[in-house]
Parts: sequence; C-alpha cells; structure tokens
Amino acid sequence: MSQLPQHINVIEITAPGGPEVLKPATRPMPKPGAGEVLVKLEAAGVNRPDVAQRQGSYPPPPGASDIPGMEIAGSVVSLGEGVTQWKIGDKVCALVTGGGYADYCVAPAPQCLPIPKGLSMVEAASLPETYFTVWANVIQRGGLKPGESILIHGGSSGIGTTAIQIARLFGAKEIFVTAGSEEKCRACVELGATSAIDYKREDFVKVVKEATKNRGVDVILDMVCGPYVPRNLACLAVEGRIVIIALLGGNTAEVNFGGVMLKRQTITGSTMRARSVAQKGVIADELKNQVWPLLEKGALKPVIYKTFPLKEAAASHALMESSEHIGKIVLTL
Repeated sequence: MSQLPQHINVIEITAPGGPEVLKPATRPMPKPGAGEVLVKLEAAGVNRPDVAQRQGSYPPPPGASDIPGMEIAGSVVSLGEGVTQWKIGDKVCALVTGGGYADYCVAPAPQCLPIPKGLSMVEAASLPETYFTVWANVIQRGGLKPGESILIHGGSSGIGTTAIQIARLFGAKEIFVTAGSEEKCRACVELGATSAIDYKREDFVKVVKEATKNRGVDVILDMVCGPYVPRNLACLAVEGRIVIIALLGGNTAEVNFGGVMLKRQTITGSTMRARSVAQKGVIADELKNQVWPLLEKGALKPVIYKTFPLKEAAASHALMESSEHIGKIVLTL
C-alpha cells in the first residue's frame, strides 16, 4: 500500500453565502478514530442540507467536520481501532456527518455499506444520504404498508425519485407526487408514480381528494412544511401520517388540531445528521438486507442528473438551487 499523502484537497465554505463561497483548499489528512475507516473518495453526493449549511442555516453537529458533504463512495485505505467488518481495499459508500467534499474522508464503520453489484461509484455515492432518509422516514417513521397510498412532495428530487421507487417496491397502492413542470411530472410517472401533480398549475389537495374519493392518503413525505402543513392535513386519511424532512417553506404553520383529533392523524418529522452512529447503523443494516438486493437486481435504480468535478462544487450548488435537476447531483474525483 503506497503511503498516504499528508494533506488532502477539500472544498471549504469560506463564509455563509451563495455558491461562490465554496472554494478549493487543502487540509491535513484526517485519521480514523476507534470504530472508523478512512475512505479515498471517487465520488460524493450533493444534497439540500449541504446548500443550507453553506447558507449558514444548518451548522454541522458538534464534533463534525465543517467541510460539507454527507455521502461518499470510494475505497477503504485505513482502519481505526476495533474495526473488523471492513478491510483495506474494500469498496464502500457511506453516510457521514460532514467532510464529503474532499479526496479523503473518515466514516463510522457501521454507516458504511458495500457498493451494490453493478453500480458505478457515481451511482453508489448518490445512495447513502438519500436512501437512509427515505427508509427512515417512509418505512420506519411513516410506517408505509402494502396497499396504502402516499403523497411525495418534491417528486423529481433525489429524495423524491428514491421515495417513488421504494414506495412502489414495498407495495404502495397509489403514489401521488408533486413536481414543478410537465417534464418532471413525466419523469415521476416513469419511475412508478400513479399520479403526478404540477403544483404550479394544480392544487394537490383537490387532485388527491378527487382521486381518493375524499378518503385521502395514508402517508405524506413533506420537505416543504410551512404553508403545506394545513394543506397536507386536508388530504390526509383517517390514521394518516405526515413526515416532515425539510423546511423549504418555513418552519411554522397554523393548524386546526380539531381535525387532527377527529381523524387521529400524526404529524412527525426527523433529521438524519444528528442521530447517533448506533441509530444510523440500524438503518444501514436494514438497507443492506432489504434494499441493496433490489439495487443489485436492477429493480431500483439511482437517477443521476449531472456530475461535476470536485473543484466545480459551486456550480453543483447553483444547479441544485435552480431546481432544474431530476434526480441526483454528484461530485467526482
């Protein structure tokens, strides 16, 4: 094994602001602690929380790297104390709390997963943040069961394109999505959505209520919050669950809880980044057992919209903020 360099290339957030504040820099080579591995990256996913961190509204948790990037793919080059499930040379993708926009990154061993057979490093780098989030919120927290119906907001995003496919494969009867153009709606239907609603031209509450004969849907995956909360409740079934995973429309809403009580509805939500390694390790195990075989069979496919070299991270953020993309944006090394 050749000796590792003493310094690594990274993308720093030089100050809170627009995409232009992302600048290439060098940092000392990180060392894996107990229970961690050091990964030499080939690709890293770009996610909305990275944008929020760059803007100054989503600081990394205590002890996490200040370098953005929460999902990576590459090869294990060094093992921390006590790591037995991985060996040097293993190809992995991993969920990390930060540090992904770099050519080397430390990852907790329980948060690493093997690269699914047949997938490229770019495809593998698009999986961890997205699949951990969708599994934890649609299946675990939302409790989507076979035969139930779901409404997925932001259907053409990385989260949305993944949620559509997982909902379909895990037995959802009706999959409604919202998206911002005819082209995006078409892409969602091709992935398995039964009804795609252009939220710029149609009222999703009206469409869902008409399609379900006023029954409503069982689960709603919401990344908007704010003004969407009362509208979501209006098209949520008796015993329905809303899971909020982002606050693109703001973090407050006015709710008539009389309706929530009458229909025994649940409003819940979660973030992934602040969870413990043990909690994320449980999600990783479930993904490996239940979802990775579907990726290897080709029943599930990550949707990659565009890749950028690491040094062009600013351009990747500009694209994400434009919302033109359908699927994932990935940085390559």
